[in-house]
Amino acid sequence: MIKLNKIWVTSALALQTLAMAQTSVPVNVNAGPSDVGSVVVEKPILSPKEQLEENIEKMKKDPLLRVANWGFVVYDTQKKQVITGYNENTPLIPASTTKLLSTDASMALLGGRFRWITQLEYSGAIDEAGTLTGNLYVIGSGDPSMSTGKAGAKSNSEIIADYISKISEAGIKKINGDIIVETAVFQDVRLELPEKIVWIEHNNYYLPVGNTTTIDPKGEKVAIKAKSVFDTSKRYFYVSPSTNKMAFTEKFEANNLITTLPAAPSLLANSLKASLLKNRISVSGKVTTRVTDPNPEEREFLAKYSSPTMVDIIYYTNQHSDNALAEALLKTVGFYKTGNVSLESGRETIVRHLQEKKYDFDGLSLVDGSGLSRGNKVRPVSQAKFLTEVMKEKYYDDFLKSLPIAGETGTLRRMFKTSNNYGQIFAKTGTLNAVKCLAGYIKTRSGRMLTFSLLINNYSGSVDQIKHKMEELLEPVVDL
Repeated sequence: MIKLNKIWVTSALALQTLAMAQTSVPVNVNAGPSDVGSVVVEKPILSPKEQLEENIEKMKKDPLLRVANWGFVVYDTQKKQVITGYNENTPLIPASTTKLLSTDASMALLGGRFRWITQLEYSGAIDEAGTLTGNLYVIGSGDPSMSTGKAGAKSNSEIIADYISKISEAGIKKINGDIIVETAVFQDVRLELPEKIVWIEHNNYYLPVGNTTTIDPKGEKVAIKAKSVFDTSKRYFYVSPSTNKMAFTEKFEANNLITTLPAAPSLLANSLKASLLKNRISVSGKVTTRVTDPNPEEREFLAKYSSPTMVDIIYYTNQHSDNALAEALLKTVGFYKTGNVSLESGRETIVRHLQEKKYDFDGLSLVDGSGLSRGNKVRPVSQAKFLTEVMKEKYYDDFLKSLPIAGETGTLRRMFKTSNNYGQIFAKTGTLNAVKCLAGYIKTRSGRMLTFSLLINNYSGSVDQIKHKMEELLEPVVDL
């Protein structure tokens, strides 16, 4: 009996040894004396989505974000659904990712080929001696790139050199008159008229003369596309407040203009006068600015300077996160839609554009066009959905190209240098004190285009530390 028990125990031990030998748990072969019998447990392989969600959990516990308010979302542009996110429905300060709205609205409402025009004209007559008895006119349209050199804009000296060349070609050697600066809307870049302002037709542009509130509707006529070149009657064009269509009236009592106009190119005009004198072309008068011109005199065209295209301006704005250009774009869309160049009209125009496109922007607070204000608020999911809808627009390719590329261009050139996302993320950055944001597009290895938004408010630590955390969080997205 004892012998049988021994045989049974021996057999059981053998079976247990065989079972242990067939398990897949690896043994730590480098273990020291104190580690005898220990094993290394292999970590399960996570999918990219699982890894991203694990990264979110790590971020939530990170000391740098202990008191932070932040939100994140990755969005599937084909299925129109959230892939993963955290606090994606919480309105947060977006910093310069606000520029996504101002640059999109500029492309949508004015077009990629839009250019600001600054035109040189003269009134009066030129005698045989080359004396102009009349005025020079510099007609601007609010070019935000003028005198800046941004986006390939010409310098004032280059523009003036061309103007003086055209003045000389016209035979003008002396000017008995003023240099008058005005602001206008040019027809060759705009087919409609702004609301709320009356304009008088003058060759290829419209000059502001007043507000539509004083117009008698009985004298209103539907505007026609063209009139006879022999018709010299004066017609005041405007957008009818009753029909919302372009109309005109032949009678208008000019009142004080209650809207604001873009800054006239006075610096250019003053520099032009100085250069004319250096080139021995005397000017008897002074440089003056006209806000309104209800009775413009007949003029002749001399020269025209066109700004870089809207595509160029938007590329520069997003690549460099240029606050001045972004604010100018906000005011420009307001001016060309309402006739009023102000923050308020710009904000109203952009919000109306978002509403008309039926974009999901619940909780949006838009204070400016650049993102400098902490009063701006947006939900991460709204940004992601908005960027998804922009993909349907004809200007999408230009819009996408305007965004900095991870590790390569613009404000993203120093991020994602050693990441899998190098060259795969196209996004607008945003930075304020204790605010760091990133929103844009992700091109995955499989060729999918996703959108995302990561808005971090009130973090601790340095900007470089939080940028590193953002890179770590986004590491798996290229494999989604």
